Amino acid sequence: MKHQLTTLLLVLNAALGLYAQGPTGAGRAAGPPPTAKAAAPFDMTGYWVSIVSEDWRWRMFPNKGDYAGVPLNPDGRKVADAWDPGKDQAAGEQCRGYGAVAVMRNPGRFHITWRDDQTMKVEADSGTQTRLFEFANPQRQGGDWQGASKAEWQFQPSGGRGAAPASPRAGSLKVVTAKLKPGYLRRNGVPYSANATLTEYYDLVTEANGDTYLVLTSKLEDPTYLTDPMITAAHFKKQANAAGWNLTPCALR
Repeated sequence: MKHQLTTLLLVLNAALGLYAQGPTGAGRAAGPPPTAKAAAPFDMTGYWVSIVSEDWRWRMFPNKGDYAGVPLNPDGRKVADAWDPGKDQAAGEQCRGYGAVAVMRNPGRFHITWRDDQTMKVEADSGTQTRLFEFANPQRQGGDWQGASKAEWQFQPSGGRGAAPASPRAGSLKVVTAKLKPGYLRRNGVPYSANATLTEYYDLVTEANGDTYLVLTSKLEDPTYLTDPMITAAHFKKQANAAGWNLTPCALR
């Protein structure tokens, strides 16, 4: 496990610095570009379970007023301190802690598929939420918990700018999500606003024993409630099947 965590940390450190570079070169045949599904440097489809080894205290048992590690400004702290789950319940907003900013860090399982050749679908059993990563001609208008997500593959060249990818797996998935309905970045009322932008990098790590992990590095920017970008990490282990998949409604605690 120590070796696994070391590998994952190396991926996390590199993810935010990876720059976009598609497979180009004089020898490439003319024609339309490949679809996002065809161009994928690795396969994200399947069932994944979250491994809660980062920020366990806040992800498993978030308590009111515990916003350590979040660069909140005074307005953000005021909102977090005033959190009243009873008011959320009465307003029918139990899912404020299950929006795009928080859902990938909530403990649970995820099912990733391709809805079509240009749209990846990510379903979370916790809160029964669905995210759509759109690679071309985004259709979602946002304004809901999951907002509008624009996705692109980023390839790591083997030797200098403009070179072809080093290998079929030398790349990351970048997803930028905006147009969000205001929600909570932790399920204890720590807020993000409609002005928030979430940037995510997904990387695949395969261990020598065959275990496969999806590593997620996220950067949240919110001029309304944060003084600085908030960077977090999470990772998920691939499952052989849907074992444990359990759709549950949003919960306030």
